[in-house]
Amino acid sequence: MRYLFLFIFFLGITIASAAQDILGQWKTIDDESGIEKSIVEIYKKDGKIYGKIIEIFDESKRDLPCRFCEGDDYNQPILGLEIIKEMEQVEDGVYKEGTITNPENGKVYDCRLKLDNDNPNQLQVRGYVAFFYKTQYWVRIES
Repeated sequence: MRYLFLFIFFLGITIASAAQDILGQWKTIDDESGIEKSIVEIYKKDGKIYGKIIEIFDESKRDLPCRFCEGDDYNQPILGLEIIKEMEQVEDGVYKEGTITNPENGKVYDCRLKLDNDNPNQLQVRGYVAFFYKTQYWVRIES
């Protein structure tokens, strides 16, 4: 009986920690207008975290290229563009050391990703330039 209890206890911890993962699909919401803009899929590749745009809600913007992006991203379609790159987990639930690109203006920012403490279905996405930052909250898409 004791082993059954321990098994159930550790299974619960495993399920809870999996639910706290940032991997998956997230709906981006414009922080000024509140309009839903896109869906970003966050995934792990080569031990680091990446995110790409997999859906754009505004039909007039679906086929636009990233005209202001630089390097390999220049003139690439925004739909499918990898906007989050090379994030590493620096502490439990916090990812840094990578970048995020704003495809509307091509600017690249240092980035921090962190699940909201009060709502694990909300992702805090923070872009930095020096000590200035801007934060958006993305909403998890339940599968």
